[in-house]
Amino acid sequence: RLGSATSLSSATIHTRLQELVKLFRERTEKVKEKLIDPDASSDDESPVTSPVAAPVPAPGGVVEGDKPPGDDHYCEMLCCTFKYSSWLNRLKSYQFPSSIDPLTNLMYVLWLFFVVLAWNWNCWLIPVRWAFPYQTPANIHCWLLVDYLCDLIYLLDILVFQTRLQFVQGGDIITDKKAMKENYLRSQRFKMDVVCLLPLDFFYFKVGVNPLLRFPRCLKYMAFFEFNSRLEAILTKAYIYRVIRTTAYLLYSLHVNSCLYYWASAYEGLGSTTWVYDGEGNSYIRCYYWAVKTLITIGGLPDPKTLFEIVFQLLNYFTGVFAFSVMIGQMRDVVGAATAGQTYYRSCMDSTIKYMNFYKIPKTVQNRVKTWYEYTWHSQGMLDESELLVQLPDKMRLDIAIDVNYNIVSKVALFQGCDRQMIFDMLKRLRSVVYLPNDYVCKKGEIGREMYIIQAGQVQVLGGPDGKSVLVTLKAGSVFGEISLLAAGGGNRRTANVVAHGFANLFILEKKDLNEILVHYPESQKLLRKKAKKMLKSSNKPKDEKGGPADPLIIPPKADTPKLFRAALVATGRMGGKGPLARLRWRLKELKEMQA
Repeated sequence: RLGSATSLSSATIHTRLQELVKLFRERTEKVKEKLIDPDASSDDESPVTSPVAAPVPAPGGVVEGDKPPGDDHYCEMLCCTFKYSSWLNRLKSYQFPSSIDPLTNLMYVLWLFFVVLAWNWNCWLIPVRWAFPYQTPANIHCWLLVDYLCDLIYLLDILVFQTRLQFVQGGDIITDKKAMKENYLRSQRFKMDVVCLLPLDFFYFKVGVNPLLRFPRCLKYMAFFEFNSRLEAILTKAYIYRVIRTTAYLLYSLHVNSCLYYWASAYEGLGSTTWVYDGEGNSYIRCYYWAVKTLITIGGLPDPKTLFEIVFQLLNYFTGVFAFSVMIGQMRDVVGAATAGQTYYRSCMDSTIKYMNFYKIPKTVQNRVKTWYEYTWHSQGMLDESELLVQLPDKMRLDIAIDVNYNIVSKVALFQGCDRQMIFDMLKRLRSVVYLPNDYVCKKGEIGREMYIIQAGQVQVLGGPDGKSVLVTLKAGSVFGEISLLAAGGGNRRTANVVAHGFANLFILEKKDLNEILVHYPESQKLLRKKAKKMLKSSNKPKDEKGGPADPLIIPPKADTPKLFRAALVATGRMGGKGPLARLRWRLKELKEMQA
């Protein structure tokens, strides 16, 4: 019993001594690191986030954030309960905005669509009803109903929408109701809107329902041009709408000319001469066909007989040549703007091919250059992203860079814990580069001045005796080259070959750019320095003579006796003690003699 107690106490003392030795070693390592690197900070690499407050449960026992909108409804057919929100309740709770942003509000664009629809009704059908006998006493009520519906849209646009539009004054966005109303009342738009709604319809009681009295409704053209501007801003392929709009201009000019031709034929008398419309077939289609042949100057028309017909035909020819040339010029501009990027790409590629042919570059290199041009253009729609953003202010370029690249860069383990603003500044320095299959991204031994972040594709790290064995495959979001970027002195050489496996799109961060950024963020600089040291220590593992990692030992060597414990044993021997420490000292002495 006495021996078991003695062994237990010796084991306790040994365990305690081991803990003390471990603490002394950790303290020694910290002091040594502090002496070597005075900038080393505490062990906390990043601040701890503040705890998020838990949602407070509602009086009914349900958390407010988890409570879905709507009421419970039991369905007898399905034998289940589901939730729904009545559209009447949503409609009742809807509040019309007190101010409207005309540049970004999609509801305002939708309203402009209805205003332009009413404007097109007046512009297209007023000439038809005036020239052709399509408005009769039998259908006059239908025409008037649609007319006054369009007038109601005009009136709502003036009273509800235009008086709520925000505007900029002295650099400030004005949202005050009174100021917005006064701004609209002083504008040219208000004067034109008032002219559009002149109540000339009261003359119907005196001269009858004459569509020409509604001609002022066509003066609301400012809404049409505003709608075009807002719609092109939200469309991804605005050139398609521009082509449609230019075609509509041509069709409308032919439409007006066909109405004028029917009016001239009715003035001269239908079928009175060979030049006028003879009254057979569909009147609008026949007159439109004549207008197309006249304005486009196809020819093959009967000669005018009277002076009125000659003057009318001359004016048609002059107007047709002018209008058709304007339409062709606009169509050319629209198509040219739509294909400007493609034209620039073809010119760059043709110039490069001409240069390579002049210097007799090998065909294999030329084919790779052509492949790079084609893949880069089809993958990102441009050859250099920086040229597109160079005209934007610094803040907008940062916003675009955050939306495009932040999700990838924030997942890189090297930058986790760094200052968020430092990462934002780094995003603006990233440069996108496309590598072709089997292209060397970097080679072992070369000086490393860049760090790479994989945006899309894969790269392979090569090694082995022949330098062609695939050690690891890195995918999107991975980072490599950071050791060469963060190392100081002579440690900035590449440690492996990296080859693109297929097409790879990489972000490149140069060393000088990172150094310029870290000057303003000393805490992030200390953190990255500590991470770089840890990476260098982990990469410097023991290797055998062939350069590979050392073979693991079957029986690992015994750990050395702690210095503090050894000092205690020596002191026990000098004192001549006979306790557990003396027996341990004697046992260690025997083991040393056996090893010798």
